[in-house]
Amino acid sequence: MKNKFTEKPKKLFWILSYKSLIIAILFVLLTSAAIFTVTYSTLQHTLRSNVVYQALSNYKAQSLFYFMHTENHHFSHAFEEDFSPPPLSSVALQLATNIRVADTRSLFGSELPGFSIFDSHILLAGEGTDYTTIPHESAPPLESISGERDLDPAESKTYEESKKQSQTQAKQSTGDKKVVYIYHTHSWESYFPLLGMQGEVNENKAVDNKTNITLVGQMLGMELKADGIGSEVDTTNMTQKLNEKGWGTGRAYAMSRSVVETALQQNKDVDYLIDIHRDSLRQEKTTAAINGKSYAKMMIVLGEANPKFDENVKMAKAIHEKLEEKYPGLSRGVLSKKKTSGNNGLYNQDLSDRSILIEVGGVDNNMEELTNTVKAFSDVFSEYYWQAEKVNAQ
Repeated sequence: MKNKFTEKPKKLFWILSYKSLIIAILFVLLTSAAIFTVTYSTLQHTLRSNVVYQALSNYKAQSLFYFMHTENHHFSHAFEEDFSPPPLSSVALQLATNIRVADTRSLFGSELPGFSIFDSHILLAGEGTDYTTIPHESAPPLESISGERDLDPAESKTYEESKKQSQTQAKQSTGDKKVVYIYHTHSWESYFPLLGMQGEVNENKAVDNKTNITLVGQMLGMELKADGIGSEVDTTNMTQKLNEKGWGTGRAYAMSRSVVETALQQNKDVDYLIDIHRDSLRQEKTTAAINGKSYAKMMIVLGEANPKFDENVKMAKAIHEKLEEKYPGLSRGVLSKKKTSGNNGLYNQDLSDRSILIEVGGVDNNMEELTNTVKAFSDVFSEYYWQAEKVNAQ
């Protein structure tokens, strides 16, 4: 005869075990579903944003047109005269492994920590430009930027003379409209000659909160005005602003973004954004002699994370080509950077389809070289601006 008192605990035990098993199964299923959703979302984003995009963006448009023209010969009109089809073997290798035969960085770039900051593309190369001479983002710690030096007396004299020379009257003008906004995300960047520190070996010391890159921006504003183009020059002390927020230099672009957004809200006439920087390279890499004058070489930098990237490329290419035509050797070229752990990759250029970042000279360039470059850039930019206005009017 079965004991009902012993049967009841056994029955209760099996019920509890059964419920626990169901709960465990449900937990595993829900966890697996969540993991799958996250993984699928990440994979989907990777396939869309990385594999597919990079597989196509690594090729020139002409290379794609070449394969397309086998079916439609009208695509052959897109070829340049010196175009030659890409080797099938290198194309297959790149599609299969993302290794680019012409770029050794692709062999080990993803394996080395920190190597992503070098993930840049030279869209147009100027004289002497290769991957060993391109600008790299390496802002100093905020606490190391504390000086407020006066402009070196000799450099100050050159600066004052340049201001007098800029007071000319242009044939055409934007009137009261300020259509160009000039700002300086890394406002602390400076030049040793301006600080009276010629011969300094540590390029990281070329920083100052008073005598710095904003002088270049102010000169550009004056030159554009002389060419009939109204501009607004922002001289915000970014070091101070970052300190007030408790932010490091790595968030400088977020800070300058708020400055630019405010300016765009207050001035609806702004069409062009120019963020001016200084490279950390030394004199032999950043100086050019053109027709007996010494210039601080410059480079245009674009962010690939910008959804308006293609439009900004057109503008940068046009300016570079005009610089090459009128001042051969002045432009170091046009560089694009991806958004990585070491690169901003956007540079606030999504705020306008007419936005560029320019690197003007290096730590050793003096005021005379900077002045010559600013005048040359203003000359070329003004020509580009008025041509664009003429086209828009038509």
